[in-house]
Amino acid sequence: MKLSEVQNLDPNNMGSWPGGFKAVAIGIICAAVLGAGFYFDTQAQLDEFDRHVRHEQEMKDLFEAKQRKAANLEPLKRQLKEMEQSFGALLRLLPNRTEIEGLLVDISKSGLAAGLEFETFRPASEQPADFYAIQPIEIVVTGDYHKFGEFISAIAALPRIVTVHDIDITSKPAEPSARAAAAASGNRPQQRLSMSIVAKTYRYLEEEEG
Repeated sequence: MKLSEVQNLDPNNMGSWPGGFKAVAIGIICAAVLGAGFYFDTQAQLDEFDRHVRHEQEMKDLFEAKQRKAANLEPLKRQLKEMEQSFGALLRLLPNRTEIEGLLVDISKSGLAAGLEFETFRPASEQPADFYAIQPIEIVVTGDYHKFGEFISAIAALPRIVTVHDIDITSKPAEPSARAAAAASGNRPQQRLSMSIVAKTYRYLEEEEG
């Protein structure tokens, strides 16, 4: 194949070309047609196929996740039922509005039974929370460490929930009569202690209270 022969080819009359040139031209045209067909049709189909493959994998993953959830559904139902029962039992430990007064009396009796002298016993305003209200009680008592311990233990043993906060214990000067009696007997007056606490009890809110 000579360069002069290529230059003399008439592109408008391919039928007069030599056989070798015709074969090359036909090959080039076929390759171009196949390439164009692949680009405009087959490539789009391959992209669509890849999307379907990815979607199928996503659906498989979603199915496996839901299958795992379904397998755990019964244990979760049992666990939820147990939690509801536990919550109901705890809720019953909260007094209602009519039981608060009796609970305050029980706290006061616990202090007196421990041998403490009450200086302050003042219920404060209720503090509403989610489904319950907090009833703080400011308490100041006089006694010794042993009696304080008995009082705190008695509060903890009450059938209703009562928590103790902001404990502060300070010493108090002996009363004049106690100092005089100690001086007459040659002993030192017995040290008196004062304990201030904030006891909190919790009342569940009635339906009409929100």
